[in-house]
Amino acid sequence: MKPCVLGLDSGGSKTLVAIADRQGRVLHCESAPGLDPTANPQWPAQLHALLQVPGKRPLAAAVLGMPLHGELTECSVAQLDTAQRALPCPVTVENDVRIAFDGAFAGQGAGVLMLAGTGSMAWASRNEPDAEQVRVGGWGDVFGDEGSAYWIGCQVLIHASRSLDGRDAPSNLTLALLNHLGLTPEQLAGWVYGLANRRAEIAALAECVSAWAVAGDPAASAVLDAAAAHLAEHISAAWSRLGLTGPATWSYAGGVFANPHMIERIAHRIGSAACPPRLPPIGGALWRAAQNAGWNPDQHWIEQLSLNLRTSLALPSTSPFPM
Repeated sequence: MKPCVLGLDSGGSKTLVAIADRQGRVLHCESAPGLDPTANPQWPAQLHALLQVPGKRPLAAAVLGMPLHGELTECSVAQLDTAQRALPCPVTVENDVRIAFDGAFAGQGAGVLMLAGTGSMAWASRNEPDAEQVRVGGWGDVFGDEGSAYWIGCQVLIHASRSLDGRDAPSNLTLALLNHLGLTPEQLAGWVYGLANRRAEIAALAECVSAWAVAGDPAASAVLDAAAAHLAEHISAAWSRLGLTGPATWSYAGGVFANPHMIERIAHRIGSAACPPRLPPIGGALWRAAQNAGWNPDQHWIEQLSLNLRTSLALPSTSPFPM
């Protein structure tokens, strides 16, 4: 068998691992729970198991995008050590947002990647050899992650608490939340503080908020407007830190952007339309691995990989790539 490349993209809620060949064909793709070291104590064993690729295909290179890599030293060392012990090929471990940036731009010019999944962070670079890599946000759920799915989930819980105890007027959004969770008002706090993975399960509420906003709920729309303002602020700050002026060149990744109105909201604030990502984050990992393997992945390879990933991820051709 000819050598392949392996890519892995993991966030707070979900992990994807894929293998591609020199023609850009995806030979294997599977999903698993997120490998956030702060929320999943079993992540080393789960990562090691995911990297035991079915069929034992020979690998030329592997690139892994991992949550918190480069942010928490102890976690970063453990992530690299686990990957190197699991794989016999050269391995690169990067922050998952850097991998999303690589997928979105695939080497084409300066830009800002806004990732808004469970957490949020902007990654920017002039995309030149040895160019500075700029990060904005990504401070985590305690004092950051503004505009993320977790932040959106928290805002709807705050909205519910205020309306339930009379600080704000009664709300259809609160009723929709309680009905969705199957709870009475008295059970809401118990549900929140009894969650096994609080960050991921609160983040999951963002999908409901998006649906309620599309259905016309003004409070849900207000939450998404506030999220868009935070994300636009990230993009503008990152573009400015690159020393560039004028409207930002930006792209996106993460489940928050499954709502196309979020892209429109941000574009309106920063004055420039989004560039659709060339590849999803898992594609960014595979593209970088192909580069590391010396394959020089060109436009044709990127197009083939994009098409194959859409099929593997069961996406219609017009859908934005998920996290």
